[in-house]
Formats: sequence, C-alpha cells, structure tokens
Amino acid sequence: MATLQTIRSKGPLLVIVIGLALFAFIAGDAWKVLQPHQGKQDVGEVNGETLSAQDYQKMVDELSEVIKLTNGLNSLSEDQLNNVKDQVWQNYVNNQLIAEQAEKLGLTVTDAEIQAIIDQGTHPLLMQTPFRNPQTGMFDKDMLQKFLVDYANLGNSQMPAQYAEYYQKMGAFWMFIEKTLKQSTLAEKYENLVTKSLVSNPVAAEDAFKARTEQSDLLLAGVPYSSINDSTIEVTDEEIKNLYNEKKEQYKQLAETRDIHYINVKVVPSDADRAAVQEEVTEYSNLLDNTTSDYATFIRSTGSSVSFADIPINKSVLPSDVAARLDSTGVNEVYGPYYYQADDSYNAFKVIAKVSAPDSIQFRQIQVYAETEEKTKILADSIYNALKDGADFAGIAKIYGQTGEATWVNARSWEGTEMDADNAKFVNTLISQPKNELANLTIGQAHLILQVMDKKSMQTKYKVATIKRPVEFSKETYNAAYNKFSQFVAQNTTLEELQKNAEENGYSLVPRKDLSSAEHYVAGVRSTDDVMRWIFSAKPGEVSPLYECGENDHMMVVALDKIHSTGYRDINSLAQTLRNEIRRDKKAEKILAEMQGFNSLSQVKAMEGAVSDSVKHVTFSAPAYISVAHASEPVIGAVASKTEIGKTSAPIKGNAGVYMVQVYAKDKGTEKFDAKQEETSLSNMATRFVPNQILNDLYQKADVTDQRYLFF
Repeated sequence: MATLQTIRSKGPLLVIVIGLALFAFIAGDAWKVLQPHQGKQDVGEVNGETLSAQDYQKMVDELSEVIKLTNGLNSLSEDQLNNVKDQVWQNYVNNQLIAEQAEKLGLTVTDAEIQAIIDQGTHPLLMQTPFRNPQTGMFDKDMLQKFLVDYANLGNSQMPAQYAEYYQKMGAFWMFIEKTLKQSTLAEKYENLVTKSLVSNPVAAEDAFKARTEQSDLLLAGVPYSSINDSTIEVTDEEIKNLYNEKKEQYKQLAETRDIHYINVKVVPSDADRAAVQEEVTEYSNLLDNTTSDYATFIRSTGSSVSFADIPINKSVLPSDVAARLDSTGVNEVYGPYYYQADDSYNAFKVIAKVSAPDSIQFRQIQVYAETEEKTKILADSIYNALKDGADFAGIAKIYGQTGEATWVNARSWEGTEMDADNAKFVNTLISQPKNELANLTIGQAHLILQVMDKKSMQTKYKVATIKRPVEFSKETYNAAYNKFSQFVAQNTTLEELQKNAEENGYSLVPRKDLSSAEHYVAGVRSTDDVMRWIFSAKPGEVSPLYECGENDHMMVVALDKIHSTGYRDINSLAQTLRNEIRRDKKAEKILAEMQGFNSLSQVKAMEGAVSDSVKHVTFSAPAYISVAHASEPVIGAVASKTEIGKTSAPIKGNAGVYMVQVYAKDKGTEKFDAKQEETSLSNMATRFVPNQILNDLYQKADVTDQRYLFF
C-alpha cells in the first residue's frame, strides 16, 4: 500500500491532493487490470461500427481510473468493475446512436461551446471534478487553468516523480471530462431538438389537471376471472396463432437469450473441518495471551480475516461480535475462543490498549526529498531546526514548491484498513502529537516535517489484535464433493438424464429462462465466465462439462434447453402467455353476456363468485387498486371520472374481472388551475421521459451486437 508521503501539496491543488493521498490507506490489493487480448477482436458492433477488445479495455480502464480518483479508491471490487464494464458499453452504444443521428442533421459541438460551458462552470460534470473552490465548493476555472499550465510544462519541470505521476493521472482525468462533456452536449442538442417538438397546450393542460385533482368515491361489485375454472374455457391453436400475429411487434427480441437448466453445487465444511478450525483458534488464543510484540506478524500467521493495524481505532470498524465484547474485556486480556454464528467463525481477540483519541485532526506538512537519503536527512533536520527557531512554515514550504497550508483529516480515512509500519507511524504521530509541536518523521526514503494544528471529537479507541477464522472446507472435503459430482456428470450426459436423476443423487436441477450474454454471472455465482461462453456456443440439448467456479467453492454443470434468437420470439415460447390472455378475454365475454341489461350493483352481487368493495379517492391519472380482486384497474378510474354522482356504470372489462361501479361522491379539491404552470409541468415531464424513449427507439432500429462475454 502506498505510504502517506504520497500526499501532494503543490500549488492551489493542496486540498484536492491531500484528500486523494489520505485515501491511499484504503485496504485491498491493487486492482489487477484485465490484460488486453492479442490481435484485433471485436466485443461488439453498432450499425456496422465495430468496437475492438483493445479499445473497449482502454475505455474500461479510463473510467475505472476516473472512479477511483473521484472516490478516493485504490481498487474496485468485482461488482464495481462489472458496473464499469456495463456503463462503458452502454455509453458507447448511446453515443454511437446519437452521433449517427446528429451527423444526418448536421449537429456538432465546437471547442468554443465546450469552453463556454467551462467558463460558466455550472455543468454537473464539472462539479464532479477536484477543481472546486474549497470555500464555496463550486467549480473554479482558475484552479483548472493553473493545473493545465503546470501540466503543459510537465516535461520541462524538475517535479519529483510522485508529483509527475499525480499530474499525469489528473491530466488523463481532465481529458475524460472534456470528451464526456462533448458527448453529453451533443446528446442534449439532439434530445432538445426532439423534445421541443412536444409542446403542451391549454386543452392538454386542463385535461391533465382534472385527471390529477378530480377524485371519485365509489361502490363496486364485480366477478373475478378466477371464479371461472380454466378447464371450462377452450383455447385453440388457431386462436393462439391469430393473437400472436396481432401482437407480434410486442414480441420483438433485440438480443439473443437462452433457456438453460443448471446444477450448482456449493461445497460446505464438514464436521471434521469445523473441529479443526476450533482447535486451531483455541491454540492461537493461548499463544496470543503470551504475545507482547509484533502483533501484525502473529495475527497474519493465524490466517485471521481481520488484519492488525498498530493504531487505535473506533470500535465501530471492528467486527460486530468483537465490538460487542470490548468493554467487558480488560487491557492485555484475551477474550475467547468463541463461536460466532452470524459469520460462521471461531474467534479470539486481545485488547492491547484503550486510549482517548481524536476523530478529526488538522495538520500541515512539508515533504523533504533530496538526491540521497543522507542529504534528505540533513535537509530535513535543517528545515526542522529553522521552524523550531521560529521560521515561517508556509514560507519555507513555498521554497520547496508546497503550500504548507493546514488541512483536516478524519480518522475514517485510515481506520479499518491494513497499513504498513510507515503509515502506522504517520497516523500515530497525528494522534499523539501535541498541538502546534513539530515532528520530523522518516517515511520510506523521504522525510515529513509535520505539525498538528488542532484536534476534535475525542473518543475512546482501541488497539485490538483479532483472530477471526471463518469455518472453511478442507481440501479433503472439496475432493470428496468433486469426485461425487464429477461421477454424476459423467453418467448423466443429456438433459433428460439430468432431470431424471438429479434429485435422487442429492442435486437440484434449476431452470433459468432468457439468460442474456450481457449478464456477468450464471446463477449468481462469480467466476462463471467460462460457463457463459459455453452456454452461448452450445446447441440445444447439449450438456456442459463440470465447471469449478465461485471462490473455488462452487461446481456447476449446465444443459442448454432453447435458443431465443434476435427477431420475433418463437410462438411456442409464448403459447402459455397467449393462452392465458385468450382465456381471460373469453371469461370476460362470458361474464359480460351474463351482465347484459344489468343496471344495479345488487344484480352483480347476486352472481356466483361475485365480490364487492368501496374505493375512495379514485382519479383518472392514478390506477385504482381493487383489494378484493388483488389487482390494479386503470379502467375504473377512467369510467368513474365520467360517471355522474348516484349513477351506475355499464359493465367494465378490467384486468382481473368485470365490474360495475356506482359513484356516490366527487371532489375537485382546492388546487387552482394554472394553465401555464400545468403546461410547464407537462413539458418537463416530456423532457424527463423523452431522452430514454429516444434512445430506446434508436436502439430498436439499430443493429447492435454485444459479444463482450467472449472476452471479459
């Protein structure tokens, strides 16, 4: 983990750099970026424009670095990285679709327009950059300009390597912001062009106002479709075919999906595995009682999932089971061993110290570098002595290209993280150093002249050495599970055999319909990339080999059932849905025929299977929920709005039944109609939904191929 000397303090970017550097404490191994594939291979295509794996990887890396920089992260989790991949792909597709339309219309974004956006400084993207005034929090174009000048002269400067690396990252970050600004501005131009054509008018405004504010209270009686047995309603294949053809456009599929059946075996610890872990933790807890130094090495040797940091921390960052027992445990006392069911672990811990420590610390520093360690030490001692004799801190800092300004840091920046000795030394100095006193720290090959200015929020904090050993399966347990499952897979090589024999062998064969290649996991199990590639290269009826996946704790076999290609869904896959709709319509026709001539709710209530209810505050714009039918019925709101008080409606065909309603009260509310306000509201509503609708329409008309699963 990078040490705290990476704190930058150059020029007006001090506040930005301090924050970024302190986040270097965040735990976790450095993110291992995906290696680009050799050769030019395409991960996707939009209207004939292909995207190579190399270019896609570059965009993923670019956005990943932006997210890490803006959020103070050292690495991204697997889920975060998957979100980045999806965001990059979606942005690429959207930008390609918009760019094609913009080119046809002659829409462009000039450099002058981008500069005007920067000068104005209010664009949301600019507010996400570090170039913000620390007092106002607003984007500061002067800070940006200062950085750009320094960045342009980077090759000619004598800036230390760590500063240069930081400036390179910030330069790449700003280029990303500029590119994104240009793309988003072009999209806004195109969307505005379409949205401005959707102009509201006084008539629509009045209708919208009435639909929202006029309420009806009503009595209702109806016959649910569920009261008629399905077996009494005949549906023919010809009827299904006719309905399919009528609604065919609704069943257009833009990306291929596949139906599978899978067996997912999760290996779990045996009783012997549990006993072994308990025995080890018991032994380690005895050793912990006799340990008096180098706790970090000892805790690491136990295989604990909680690392040791030689700094006082708030109990809230410790595991909850440890935190709950802290106050009942004395200093240098070992608690445990004990079992904690919530995370299935055996535990022991030792309280090394309880101290009162600040949660917020204000400090300033000067980093000292020279050609050699000896010269660095001499220079640091010279600066330290000068400051002790009353020299101006900020003045000396500026001599060495730093501001020397004070900044606040919160203990959350380091608590709960794994840190090396240098980082622990830095943090402990911040915590223990008296206000206004100077410290001369050796951090790696550099020196830090440090002065603590203020401390706030003193709290009780703890140094705790924790042994937490989750119960895990042994190699023998895994091998036994593997041998059993591999034998089963070898003996059952067809979907029919899997369906017939899975249950009696202790396995569950799970169906999954419409699996998309854009999904990252099969059955929610990590590291199933190879399984996904097999699924989308297999033929119906084939059974996969046994795959080891997850965190080396899962095994999986998959059978491919059906392929749903792009285009219109196969009628057979929709037959049941269509049959249900036809059956519902036939039930409605039957009930409507029985209600013919009805003019009162009492007549409906006398029918077999009838239900009744009273519903209040029904409006045209909000679907009425009918509790007795367990369904939302928009049509009832529409009918109620047109039915006079005291009148009974004609029979109404709804989603879950046929109803008649009697309105007994209406309320127009107290809100006054304002045509202009209502028109503005409708226009704003259009502005919100139109951009997504535009992209959806463009996507449906485009030829988009996503085959990222082959590479990532």
